[in-house]
Amino acid sequence: MSAGSITPATTHGGKRGMSGIIMTAFAAFGGMLFGYDTGTISGVIQMDDWIRTFGVPDKSASIGYSLPTSRESLVVSILSAGTFLGALSGAPAADVLGRRIGIMLSCIVFSLGVALQTGALTLATFVVGRFFAGFGVGLVSTLIPMYQSECSPKWIRGAIVSCYQWAITIGLLLAAVINNATKDRQNHSAWQISISVQLIWAFVLFIGMIWLPETPRWLIKKNRPDYAAKALSRLRSLPMTHPVVVAELEEITAALEAEREIGQNTYIDCFRSTHNKIALRTCTGIALQAWQQLTGVNFISYYGITFFTSAGIQNPFLISVAINIVNMGMTLPGMWAVDRFGRRSLLLWGAVLMCICEFLVAILGVTISIENLAGQRALIGIVCIYVGTFAATWGPVAWVLVGEIFPLNVRAKGMSLSAASNWLWNWALAFATPYLVNSGPGNAGLGVKVFFIWGSTCAGCIVFTYFCIPETKGLSLEQIDLLYQNSTPLTSTQYREHLITGEPRRVVEDITSPVKEVDGEKWTMEEVQEVV
Repeated sequence: MSAGSITPATTHGGKRGMSGIIMTAFAAFGGMLFGYDTGTISGVIQMDDWIRTFGVPDKSASIGYSLPTSRESLVVSILSAGTFLGALSGAPAADVLGRRIGIMLSCIVFSLGVALQTGALTLATFVVGRFFAGFGVGLVSTLIPMYQSECSPKWIRGAIVSCYQWAITIGLLLAAVINNATKDRQNHSAWQISISVQLIWAFVLFIGMIWLPETPRWLIKKNRPDYAAKALSRLRSLPMTHPVVVAELEEITAALEAEREIGQNTYIDCFRSTHNKIALRTCTGIALQAWQQLTGVNFISYYGITFFTSAGIQNPFLISVAINIVNMGMTLPGMWAVDRFGRRSLLLWGAVLMCICEFLVAILGVTISIENLAGQRALIGIVCIYVGTFAATWGPVAWVLVGEIFPLNVRAKGMSLSAASNWLWNWALAFATPYLVNSGPGNAGLGVKVFFIWGSTCAGCIVFTYFCIPETKGLSLEQIDLLYQNSTPLTSTQYREHLITGEPRRVVEDITSPVKEVDGEKWTMEEVQEVV
Protein backbone atom coordinates (compact mmCIF):
# COMPACT_ATOMS: atom_id res chain seq x y z
CA MET A 1 0.00 0.00 0.00
CA SER A 2 1.39 3.43 -0.94
CA ALA A 3 1.27 6.48 1.28
CA GLY A 4 -1.06 8.15 -1.17
CA SER A 5 -3.63 5.36 -0.91
CA ILE A 6 -3.96 5.43 2.86
CA THR A 7 -7.30 6.79 3.93
CA PRO A 8 -7.84 9.16 6.86
CA ALA A 9 -9.70 6.45 8.71
CA THR A 10 -6.72 4.11 8.65
CA THR A 11 -4.34 6.78 9.91
CA HIS A 12 -6.42 7.22 13.05
CA GLY A 13 -5.52 3.72 14.14
CA GLY A 14 -9.08 3.10 15.32
CA LYS A 15 -9.90 2.70 19.01
CA ARG A 16 -6.55 1.04 19.61
CA GLY A 17 -4.84 4.33 18.74
CA MET A 18 -6.18 5.88 21.92
CA SER A 19 -3.34 4.45 23.99
CA GLY A 20 -0.79 6.31 21.87
CA ILE A 21 -2.82 9.51 22.06
CA ILE A 22 -3.02 9.21 25.85
CA MET A 23 0.75 8.66 26.07
CA THR A 24 1.44 11.76 24.01
CA ALA A 25 -1.15 13.80 25.90
CA PHE A 26 0.45 12.83 29.23
CA ALA A 27 3.56 14.80 28.32
CA ALA A 28 1.38 17.91 28.58
CA PHE A 29 1.65 17.47 32.37
CA GLY A 30 4.81 19.54 32.00
CA GLY A 31 2.52 22.53 31.63
CA MET A 32 1.72 22.14 35.34
CA LEU A 33 5.29 23.21 36.14
CA PHE A 34 4.90 26.25 33.90
CA GLY A 35 1.44 27.26 35.12
CA TYR A 36 1.83 26.65 38.83
CA ASP A 37 5.19 28.39 39.10
CA THR A 38 3.85 31.36 37.14
CA GLY A 39 0.65 31.59 39.17
CA THR A 40 1.90 31.00 42.69
CA ILE A 41 4.17 34.05 42.91
CA SER A 42 1.31 36.56 42.61
CA GLY A 43 -0.15 35.27 45.90
CA VAL A 44 3.13 34.54 47.66
CA ILE A 45 4.36 38.14 47.41
CA GLN A 46 1.13 39.30 49.11
CA MET A 47 1.46 36.96 52.12
CA ASP A 48 2.30 38.67 55.43
CA ASP A 49 5.07 36.29 56.50
CA TRP A 50 6.77 36.38 53.11
CA ILE A 51 6.78 40.20 53.18
CA ARG A 52 8.19 40.17 56.72
CA THR A 53 10.90 37.70 55.63
CA PHE A 54 11.94 39.29 52.35
CA GLY A 55 10.59 42.83 52.54
CA VAL A 56 11.95 45.96 54.21
CA PRO A 57 10.84 47.70 57.45
CA ASP A 58 8.07 50.21 56.83
CA LYS A 59 6.30 51.85 59.78
CA SER A 60 3.47 53.03 57.54
CA ALA A 61 2.57 49.45 56.53
CA SER A 62 -0.01 47.53 58.55
CA ILE A 63 2.42 44.67 59.30
CA GLY A 64 5.48 46.90 59.72
CA TYR A 65 7.08 45.70 56.47
CA SER A 66 6.52 46.36 52.79
CA LEU A 67 7.87 45.15 49.46
CA PRO A 68 9.57 47.87 47.38
CA THR A 69 8.78 47.96 43.67
CA SER A 70 12.38 47.05 42.85
CA ARG A 71 12.26 43.84 44.91
CA GLU A 72 8.80 42.93 43.62
CA SER A 73 10.01 43.37 40.07
CA LEU A 74 13.17 41.31 40.69
CA VAL A 75 11.41 38.39 42.39
CA VAL A 76 8.69 38.11 39.75
CA SER A 77 10.81 38.69 36.65
CA ILE A 78 13.89 36.58 37.55
CA LEU A 79 11.88 33.45 36.74
CA SER A 80 11.56 34.67 33.15
CA ALA A 81 15.30 35.34 32.94
CA GLY A 82 15.87 31.69 33.83
CA THR A 83 13.21 30.48 31.42
CA PHE A 84 14.77 32.50 28.58
CA LEU A 85 18.11 30.74 29.01
CA GLY A 86 16.36 27.41 29.62
CA ALA A 87 14.37 27.75 26.39
CA LEU A 88 17.56 28.39 24.40
CA SER A 89 19.20 25.40 26.09
CA GLY A 90 16.25 23.27 25.02
CA ALA A 91 17.63 22.96 21.48
CA PRO A 92 20.96 21.29 22.34
CA ALA A 93 19.23 19.20 25.01
CA ALA A 94 16.64 18.01 22.48
CA ASP A 95 19.15 17.30 19.72
CA VAL A 96 21.84 15.64 21.85
CA LEU A 97 19.92 13.88 24.64
CA GLY A 98 16.61 13.45 22.87
CA ARG A 99 13.21 14.98 23.55
CA ARG A 100 12.28 12.48 26.30
CA ILE A 101 15.54 12.57 28.28
CA GLY A 102 15.61 16.35 27.92
CA ILE A 103 12.20 16.59 29.62
CA MET A 104 13.41 14.40 32.47
CA LEU A 105 16.49 16.61 32.90
CA SER A 106 14.26 19.67 33.09
CA CYS A 107 12.36 18.10 36.01
CA ILE A 108 15.62 17.73 37.97
CA VAL A 109 16.68 21.34 37.34
CA PHE A 110 13.20 22.60 38.23
CA SER A 111 13.17 20.62 41.50
CA LEU A 112 16.50 22.15 42.50
CA GLY A 113 15.00 25.62 42.08
CA VAL A 114 11.89 24.74 44.09
CA ALA A 115 14.00 23.30 46.92
CA LEU A 116 16.09 26.48 47.12
CA GLN A 117 12.97 28.67 47.29
CA THR A 118 11.33 26.51 49.94
CA GLY A 119 14.35 26.64 52.24
CA ALA A 120 15.25 30.27 51.57
CA LEU A 121 15.57 32.74 54.42
CA THR A 122 17.36 35.45 52.44
CA LEU A 123 16.23 37.25 49.32
CA ALA A 124 19.35 36.16 47.40
CA THR A 125 18.65 32.45 47.97
CA PHE A 126 15.01 32.89 46.98
CA VAL A 127 15.97 34.71 43.79
CA VAL A 128 18.53 32.02 42.85
CA GLY A 129 15.85 29.39 43.41
CA ARG A 130 13.46 31.28 41.16
CA PHE A 131 16.14 31.39 38.47
CA PHE A 132 16.78 27.63 38.51
CA ALA A 133 13.06 26.87 38.58
CA GLY A 134 12.71 29.18 35.60
CA PHE A 135 15.53 27.39 33.78
CA GLY A 136 13.65 24.11 34.18
CA VAL A 137 10.40 25.66 33.00
CA GLY A 138 12.21 27.11 29.98
CA LEU A 139 13.47 23.66 29.02
CA VAL A 140 9.95 22.29 29.39
CA SER A 141 8.43 25.05 27.25
CA THR A 142 10.68 24.04 24.35
CA LEU A 143 10.66 20.27 24.79
CA ILE A 144 7.03 19.45 25.61
CA PRO A 145 5.36 21.00 22.51
CA MET A 146 8.19 19.53 20.40
CA TYR A 147 7.66 16.05 21.86
CA GLN A 148 3.90 16.22 21.40
CA SER A 149 4.06 17.60 17.85
CA GLU A 150 6.46 14.88 16.74
CA CYS A 151 4.47 12.05 18.33
CA SER A 152 0.88 13.10 17.60
CA PRO A 153 -1.26 11.90 14.68
CA LYS A 154 -1.90 14.84 12.37
CA TRP A 155 -5.69 14.64 12.68
CA ILE A 156 -5.60 15.41 16.40
CA ARG A 157 -2.21 17.12 16.80
CA GLY A 158 -3.76 20.50 17.56
CA ALA A 159 -5.85 19.15 20.42
CA ILE A 160 -2.95 17.16 21.90
CA VAL A 161 -0.51 20.07 21.87
CA SER A 162 -3.31 22.27 23.27
CA CYS A 163 -3.35 19.95 26.30
CA TYR A 164 -0.05 21.61 27.23
CA GLN A 165 -1.80 24.97 27.54
CA TRP A 166 -4.65 23.30 29.44
CA ALA A 167 -2.14 21.90 31.92
CA ILE A 168 -0.73 25.42 32.29
CA THR A 169 -4.18 26.71 33.22
CA ILE A 170 -4.71 23.85 35.68
CA GLY A 171 -1.41 24.81 37.30
CA LEU A 172 -2.50 28.44 37.51
CA LEU A 173 -5.80 27.40 39.12
CA LEU A 174 -4.15 25.10 41.65
CA ALA A 175 -1.71 27.87 42.54
CA ALA A 176 -4.60 30.26 43.19
CA VAL A 177 -6.48 27.69 45.28
CA ILE A 178 -3.46 26.73 47.42
CA ASN A 179 -2.43 30.37 47.88
CA ASN A 180 -5.96 31.15 49.07
CA ALA A 181 -5.81 28.23 51.52
CA THR A 182 -2.46 29.21 53.09
CA LYS A 183 -2.49 33.02 52.85
CA ASP A 184 -3.68 33.61 56.44
CA ARG A 185 -0.93 31.53 58.09
CA GLN A 186 1.43 33.78 60.02
CA ASN A 187 4.58 31.67 59.71
CA HIS A 188 6.85 30.41 56.93
CA SER A 189 4.49 27.56 56.10
CA ALA A 190 2.18 30.09 54.42
CA TRP A 191 4.47 30.36 51.42
CA GLN A 192 6.60 27.23 51.86
CA ILE A 193 3.60 24.94 51.36
CA SER A 194 2.52 26.84 48.28
CA ILE A 195 5.99 26.63 46.73
CA SER A 196 7.00 23.09 47.74
CA VAL A 197 3.86 21.53 46.21
CA GLN A 198 5.57 21.97 42.85
CA LEU A 199 7.90 19.08 43.64
CA ILE A 200 4.93 16.75 43.20
CA TRP A 201 4.32 17.92 39.62
CA ALA A 202 8.01 17.47 38.70
CA PHE A 203 8.06 13.97 40.24
CA VAL A 204 4.95 12.82 38.36
CA LEU A 205 6.29 14.09 35.02
CA PHE A 206 9.73 12.53 35.57
CA ILE A 207 8.30 9.10 36.45
CA GLY A 208 5.81 9.21 33.56
CA MET A 209 8.45 10.04 30.97
CA ILE A 210 10.40 6.91 31.94
CA TRP A 211 7.66 4.83 30.32
CA LEU A 212 6.99 6.99 27.27
CA PRO A 213 8.81 6.36 23.96
CA GLU A 214 11.26 8.73 22.31
CA THR A 215 9.90 10.59 19.27
CA PRO A 216 10.26 8.62 16.01
CA ARG A 217 11.49 11.73 14.20
CA TRP A 218 14.43 12.21 16.58
CA LEU A 219 15.31 8.51 16.28
CA ILE A 220 15.25 8.77 12.47
CA LYS A 221 17.45 11.85 12.71
CA LYS A 222 19.92 9.82 14.81
CA ASN A 223 19.91 6.99 12.21
CA ARG A 224 18.08 4.53 14.44
CA PRO A 225 15.25 3.37 12.14
CA ASP A 226 14.48 0.16 14.05
CA TYR A 227 13.93 2.07 17.30
CA ALA A 228 11.89 4.65 15.39
CA ALA A 229 9.64 1.91 14.02
CA LYS A 230 9.11 0.49 17.53
CA ALA A 231 8.32 3.94 18.94
CA LEU A 232 5.87 4.80 16.16
CA SER A 233 4.27 1.37 16.52
CA ARG A 234 3.60 2.10 20.21
CA LEU A 235 2.32 5.60 19.49
CA ARG A 236 -0.08 4.44 16.75
CA SER A 237 -1.01 1.16 18.49
CA LEU A 238 -0.29 -0.66 15.24
CA PRO A 239 2.21 -3.39 14.27
CA MET A 240 5.60 -2.22 13.00
CA THR A 241 4.81 -3.69 9.58
CA HIS A 242 1.44 -1.94 9.26
CA PRO A 243 1.22 0.21 6.09
CA VAL A 244 0.38 3.32 8.14
CA VAL A 245 3.55 2.95 10.23
CA VAL A 246 5.71 2.14 7.21
CA ALA A 247 4.33 5.04 5.15
CA GLU A 248 4.79 7.57 7.96
CA LEU A 249 8.38 6.46 8.57
CA GLU A 250 9.11 6.72 4.85
CA GLU A 251 7.66 10.23 4.75
CA ILE A 252 9.74 11.33 7.75
CA THR A 253 12.90 9.79 6.30
CA ALA A 254 12.41 11.34 2.87
CA ALA A 255 11.80 14.80 4.33
CA LEU A 256 14.88 14.55 6.56
CA GLU A 257 17.10 13.41 3.68
CA ALA A 258 15.93 16.35 1.58
CA GLU A 259 16.75 18.75 4.42
CA ARG A 260 20.19 17.17 4.94
CA GLU A 261 21.02 17.66 1.26
CA ILE A 262 20.37 21.37 1.70
CA GLY A 263 22.39 21.35 4.93
CA GLN A 264 20.08 23.51 7.10
CA ASN A 265 20.82 22.60 10.72
CA THR A 266 22.41 25.56 12.54
CA TYR A 267 21.04 28.64 14.27
CA ILE A 268 22.30 30.76 11.38
CA ASP A 269 20.38 28.54 8.96
CA CYS A 270 17.21 29.40 10.87
CA PHE A 271 17.50 32.92 9.44
CA ARG A 272 18.53 32.08 5.88
CA SER A 273 16.16 32.88 3.04
CA THR A 274 15.65 29.58 1.19
CA HIS A 275 13.01 27.89 -0.95
CA ASN A 276 11.84 26.27 2.30
CA LYS A 277 11.24 29.74 3.83
CA ILE A 278 13.12 28.88 7.03
CA ALA A 279 13.70 32.56 7.85
CA LEU A 280 9.99 33.32 7.53
CA ARG A 281 9.08 30.40 9.76
CA THR A 282 11.63 31.39 12.40
CA CYS A 283 10.49 35.01 12.42
CA THR A 284 6.87 33.86 12.56
CA GLY A 285 7.54 31.64 15.59
CA ILE A 286 9.52 34.33 17.41
CA ALA A 287 6.93 37.03 16.67
CA LEU A 288 3.97 34.77 17.50
CA GLN A 289 5.29 34.05 21.00
CA ALA A 290 6.10 37.74 21.50
CA TRP A 291 2.57 38.78 20.53
CA GLN A 292 1.14 36.10 22.84
CA GLN A 293 2.87 37.82 25.75
CA LEU A 294 1.86 41.26 24.52
CA THR A 295 -1.82 40.33 24.82
CA GLY A 296 -1.24 41.21 28.49
CA VAL A 297 -2.69 38.03 29.96
CA ASN A 298 0.29 37.45 32.25
CA PHE A 299 -0.46 40.76 33.90
CA ILE A 300 -3.42 38.92 35.46
CA SER A 301 -1.23 35.90 36.33
CA TYR A 302 1.60 37.86 37.95
CA TYR A 303 -0.11 40.94 39.33
CA GLY A 304 -3.81 40.05 39.31
CA ILE A 305 -4.22 40.03 43.10
CA THR A 306 -2.26 43.28 43.44
CA PHE A 307 -4.34 44.85 40.65
CA PHE A 308 -7.71 43.80 42.06
CA THR A 309 -6.69 45.00 45.53
CA SER A 310 -5.71 48.43 44.20
CA ALA A 311 -8.97 48.58 42.22
CA GLY A 312 -10.90 48.29 45.49
CA ILE A 313 -12.27 44.78 44.83
CA GLN A 314 -12.95 42.74 47.96
CA ASN A 315 -11.57 39.18 48.28
CA PRO A 316 -8.97 39.53 45.50
CA PHE A 317 -7.67 36.01 46.22
CA LEU A 318 -11.12 34.54 45.50
CA ILE A 319 -11.46 36.63 42.35
CA SER A 320 -8.10 35.23 41.24
CA VAL A 321 -9.41 31.69 41.79
CA ALA A 322 -12.56 32.46 39.77
CA ILE A 323 -10.57 33.90 36.86
CA ASN A 324 -8.30 30.86 36.82
CA ILE A 325 -11.36 28.60 36.72
CA VAL A 326 -12.50 30.51 33.63
CA ASN A 327 -9.00 30.20 32.17
CA MET A 328 -8.93 26.43 32.67
CA GLY A 329 -12.51 25.84 31.55
CA MET A 330 -12.28 27.88 28.35
CA THR A 331 -9.13 26.06 27.24
CA LEU A 332 -11.27 22.95 26.67
CA PRO A 333 -13.36 24.42 23.82
CA GLY A 334 -10.12 25.81 22.41
CA MET A 335 -8.68 22.29 22.32
CA TRP A 336 -11.69 21.16 20.29
CA ALA A 337 -11.83 24.23 18.06
CA VAL A 338 -8.16 24.21 17.00
CA ASP A 339 -8.71 21.11 14.84
CA ARG A 340 -12.26 22.11 13.92
CA PHE A 341 -11.95 25.76 12.84
CA GLY A 342 -8.20 25.98 12.32
CA ARG A 343 -5.28 27.89 13.79
CA ARG A 344 -5.51 31.07 11.73
CA SER A 345 -9.20 31.73 12.40
CA LEU A 346 -8.91 31.23 16.14
CA LEU A 347 -5.95 33.60 16.41
CA LEU A 348 -7.63 36.25 14.28
CA TRP A 349 -11.00 36.35 16.03
CA GLY A 350 -9.45 35.81 19.45
CA ALA A 351 -7.32 38.93 18.99
CA VAL A 352 -10.36 40.94 17.91
CA LEU A 353 -12.40 39.99 20.99
CA MET A 354 -9.48 40.50 23.40
CA CYS A 355 -8.82 43.93 21.91
CA ILE A 356 -12.43 44.97 22.57
CA CYS A 357 -12.41 43.61 26.13
CA GLU A 358 -9.17 45.33 27.10
CA PHE A 359 -10.27 48.73 25.88
CA LEU A 360 -13.55 48.25 27.79
CA VAL A 361 -11.64 47.39 30.99
CA ALA A 362 -9.48 50.50 30.57
CA ILE A 363 -12.46 52.77 29.92
CA LEU A 364 -14.49 51.34 32.81
CA GLY A 365 -11.52 51.55 35.15
CA VAL A 366 -10.97 55.25 34.59
CA THR A 367 -14.65 56.23 34.65
CA ILE A 368 -16.08 54.36 37.65
CA SER A 369 -15.27 54.87 41.31
CA ILE A 370 -14.03 52.24 43.73
CA GLU A 371 -17.37 52.47 45.57
CA ASN A 372 -19.35 51.63 42.42
CA LEU A 373 -20.20 47.95 43.10
CA ALA A 374 -21.97 47.37 39.79
CA GLY A 375 -19.04 48.86 37.90
CA GLN A 376 -16.57 46.65 39.78
CA ARG A 377 -18.61 43.56 38.91
CA ALA A 378 -18.69 44.61 35.28
CA LEU A 379 -14.92 45.06 35.39
CA ILE A 380 -14.46 41.54 36.74
CA GLY A 381 -16.88 40.13 34.16
CA ILE A 382 -15.05 41.71 31.23
CA VAL A 383 -11.69 40.52 32.57
CA CYS A 384 -13.16 36.99 32.71
CA ILE A 385 -14.32 37.24 29.08
CA TYR A 386 -10.88 38.50 28.09
CA VAL A 387 -9.08 35.69 29.94
CA GLY A 388 -11.53 33.11 28.57
CA THR A 389 -10.94 34.32 25.02
CA PHE A 390 -7.19 34.05 25.46
CA ALA A 391 -7.57 30.55 26.92
CA ALA A 392 -9.57 29.36 23.90
CA THR A 393 -7.41 30.99 21.22
CA TRP A 394 -3.98 32.54 21.72
CA GLY A 395 -3.14 30.41 24.76
CA PRO A 396 -3.11 26.96 23.11
CA VAL A 397 -2.83 27.89 19.42
CA ALA A 398 0.50 29.72 19.74
CA TRP A 399 2.10 26.57 21.18
CA VAL A 400 0.44 24.39 18.54
CA LEU A 401 1.84 26.49 15.71
CA VAL A 402 5.42 26.75 16.96
CA GLY A 403 5.40 22.98 17.38
CA GLU A 404 4.52 22.32 13.75
CA ILE A 405 5.85 25.08 11.46
CA PHE A 406 9.54 24.09 11.57
CA PRO A 407 11.17 21.34 9.46
CA LEU A 408 12.76 18.47 11.37
CA ASN A 409 16.39 19.44 10.82
CA VAL A 410 16.00 22.82 12.58
CA ARG A 411 12.88 22.11 14.64
CA ALA A 412 14.66 22.07 18.01
CA LYS A 413 16.50 25.31 17.26
CA GLY A 414 13.46 27.06 15.80
CA MET A 415 11.27 26.07 18.73
CA SER A 416 13.93 27.09 21.25
CA LEU A 417 14.15 30.54 19.65
CA SER A 418 10.36 30.86 19.70
CA ALA A 419 10.08 29.77 23.34
CA ALA A 420 12.98 32.07 24.25
CA SER A 421 11.07 34.94 22.63
CA ASN A 422 8.07 34.09 24.81
CA TRP A 423 10.15 34.22 27.95
CA LEU A 424 12.15 37.29 26.94
CA TRP A 425 8.94 39.27 26.56
CA ASN A 426 7.52 37.59 29.65
CA TRP A 427 10.54 38.85 31.61
CA ALA A 428 10.39 42.34 30.09
CA LEU A 429 6.70 42.75 30.90
CA ALA A 430 7.02 41.21 34.38
CA PHE A 431 9.92 43.55 35.14
CA ALA A 432 8.33 46.69 33.71
CA THR A 433 4.72 46.23 34.83
CA PRO A 434 5.19 47.22 38.52
CA TYR A 435 6.83 50.46 37.38
CA LEU A 436 3.97 51.07 34.92
CA VAL A 437 1.14 50.27 37.32
CA ASN A 438 2.32 51.25 40.82
CA SER A 439 2.10 54.80 42.13
CA GLY A 440 4.83 56.74 43.88
CA PRO A 441 8.24 58.17 42.94
CA GLY A 442 9.86 56.50 39.95
CA ASN A 443 6.62 54.80 38.85
CA ALA A 444 4.26 55.71 36.01
CA GLY A 445 1.16 55.16 38.16
CA LEU A 446 -0.99 54.00 35.23
CA GLY A 447 -3.09 51.61 37.29
CA VAL A 448 -6.00 50.30 35.25
CA LYS A 449 -5.00 52.55 32.34
CA VAL A 450 -2.34 49.93 31.51
CA PHE A 451 -5.15 48.11 29.68
CA PHE A 452 -5.04 50.80 27.00
CA ILE A 453 -1.57 49.44 26.24
CA TRP A 454 -2.77 45.82 26.15
CA GLY A 455 -5.68 46.78 23.90
CA SER A 456 -3.30 48.43 21.44
CA THR A 457 -1.00 45.41 21.37
CA CYS A 458 -3.98 43.14 20.67
CA ALA A 459 -4.72 45.33 17.65
CA GLY A 460 -1.18 44.51 16.54
CA CYS A 461 -1.99 40.80 17.02
CA ILE A 462 -4.82 41.15 14.49
CA VAL A 463 -2.52 42.62 11.82
CA PHE A 464 0.22 40.07 12.48
CA THR A 465 -2.14 37.10 12.26
CA TYR A 466 -3.75 38.27 9.02
CA PHE A 467 -0.48 38.70 7.14
CA CYS A 468 1.84 36.13 8.76
CA ILE A 469 -0.03 33.04 10.00
CA PRO A 470 -0.83 30.19 7.55
CA GLU A 471 -3.55 27.61 8.07
CA THR A 472 -1.97 24.25 9.00
CA LYS A 473 -4.98 22.32 10.31
CA GLY A 474 -5.03 18.63 9.40
CA LEU A 475 -1.61 18.53 7.72
CA SER A 476 1.33 16.30 8.62
CA LEU A 477 4.53 18.05 9.66
CA GLU A 478 6.03 17.12 6.30
CA GLN A 479 3.01 18.51 4.41
CA ILE A 480 3.46 21.81 6.25
CA ASP A 481 6.87 22.02 4.55
CA LEU A 482 5.06 21.89 1.19
CA LEU A 483 2.57 24.50 2.37
CA TYR A 484 5.35 26.97 3.13
CA GLN A 485 7.20 26.22 -0.09
CA ASN A 486 4.20 26.71 -2.38
CA SER A 487 1.88 29.25 -0.75
CA THR A 488 1.70 32.39 1.39
CA PRO A 489 -0.26 32.91 4.63
CA LEU A 490 -3.01 34.62 2.61
CA THR A 491 -3.30 31.72 0.15
CA SER A 492 -2.50 28.91 2.59
CA THR A 493 -6.12 27.90 3.20
CA GLN A 494 -6.68 27.17 -0.48
CA TYR A 495 -3.39 25.30 -0.91
CA ARG A 496 -4.06 23.29 2.24
CA GLU A 497 -7.25 21.95 0.64
CA HIS A 498 -5.19 20.74 -2.33
CA LEU A 499 -2.75 19.01 0.01
CA ILE A 500 -5.53 17.24 1.87
CA THR A 501 -7.02 15.90 -1.39
CA GLY A 502 -3.67 14.20 -1.98
CA GLU A 503 -2.80 15.59 -5.42
CA PRO A 504 0.31 17.60 -4.50
CA ARG A 505 1.43 14.79 -2.22
CA ARG A 506 1.48 12.28 -5.11
CA VAL A 507 3.53 14.73 -7.16
CA VAL A 508 6.11 15.28 -4.40
CA GLU A 509 6.49 11.56 -3.79
CA ASP A 510 7.67 11.23 -7.40
CA ILE A 511 9.94 14.28 -7.47
CA THR A 512 13.00 12.39 -6.27
CA SER A 513 13.31 10.41 -9.53
CA PRO A 514 14.12 11.83 -13.02
CA VAL A 515 11.16 10.01 -14.58
CA LYS A 516 8.15 8.66 -12.70
CA GLU A 517 4.64 7.56 -13.46
CA VAL A 518 1.96 9.80 -11.93
CA ASP A 519 -1.72 8.99 -12.48
CA GLY A 520 -0.86 6.77 -15.44
CA GLU A 521 1.45 9.26 -17.20
CA LYS A 522 5.22 9.54 -17.30
CA TRP A 523 6.63 12.81 -15.95
CA THR A 524 10.15 14.20 -16.12
CA MET A 525 11.59 15.96 -13.06
CA GLU A 526 11.40 19.30 -14.89
CA GLU A 527 7.71 18.78 -15.60
CA VAL A 528 7.01 17.85 -12.00
CA GLN A 529 8.82 20.95 -10.73
CA GLU A 530 6.84 23.10 -13.15
CA VAL A 531 3.57 21.70 -11.77
CA VAL A 532 4.71 22.35 -8.18
